[in-house]
Amino acid sequence: MSQRPQALFAMTAENVPQVFPPEVLARLRESVDIDPALVARDFADPGVREALARTEILVTGWGCPRLDEAVLDAAPRLRAVLHSAGSVKSFATPGIWRRGIAVSSAAAANALPVAEYTLAMILLAGKDVLVARDRMRATRTSSGWGVVPGIGNYGRRVGVIGASRIGRRVLELLRPFDLRPALTDPYVDERQAAALGVPLLPLDDLLRTSDIVTVHAPETPETHHMIGRRELALMPDGAVLINTARGALVDHDALVAELRAGRLTAILDVTDPEPLPADSPLYDLPGAFVTPHLAGSQGNELARLGLTVAEEAERLLAGGKLAYAVDLAALERGA
Repeated sequence: MSQRPQALFAMTAENVPQVFPPEVLARLRESVDIDPALVARDFADPGVREALARTEILVTGWGCPRLDEAVLDAAPRLRAVLHSAGSVKSFATPGIWRRGIAVSSAAAANALPVAEYTLAMILLAGKDVLVARDRMRATRTSSGWGVVPGIGNYGRRVGVIGASRIGRRVLELLRPFDLRPALTDPYVDERQAAALGVPLLPLDDLLRTSDIVTVHAPETPETHHMIGRRELALMPDGAVLINTARGALVDHDALVAELRAGRLTAILDVTDPEPLPADSPLYDLPGAFVTPHLAGSQGNELARLGLTVAEEAERLLAGGKLAYAVDLAALERGA
């Protein structure tokens, strides 16, 4: 009989082969006994219920059902939940931590492509690439070679809202460039900001002084529409707003008004609602560049999430600490 602990996938079934391609699945199965053909999408299913009773490690992902008290009661041997995606808020309940079950998330791995997307957009926005491309498409003309005033990435101020995993990674990626990043975050003090190598500003000051503002705060009741009409009005003419966090952090009606006036431009990978309705003006406004929530892990990047879980399983079974443990208190104020 195998000495490896029993594990069970709990996610949307089609995600298993994408997040755990053959080489990653093989590495995971060196640590745990897990059947990729048995995926818990409904914990009330009899076959899943039977497997749950033997499960010591639950490998979760997008589409995981809620782990309420009844589910936890049905899993008396459960000792760890290893999540192969970002936030666990959609399915995790406080009872998990009360029972001493370890929780880990691949949010740090998922932060990497979001930060890369953000860096790319910052640099493109600084050169006015996105708006210039639309202008050329509309006019079918080009001004030809020549110096374009008012653009460029030398000394441009980049305001980062939120020292989340993604926000911190963005700050790291900005270091080689001649940009001037600044940070706002109510949970960060001057000493911590100095360690990140950036000045810490109140939100209003950051908005007033930034050429490009990028949003990396969590979605909580306190951050709903944190960038509203008043905040957008603080941004200087020609400034760019980038949002890869959650759509509800920005008041879209207020943003549309600024875009229609031509005062600001926006790069949105997330919207509110999501997806946008077909008649949304954001599809057509020349100052809006909208992408379909693709900044996070896509395609071959998904394997990095699965690899993170495999590595966490190895640490757990070796008696070490989880590298990406999720703390309940931090979860309540985070994404």
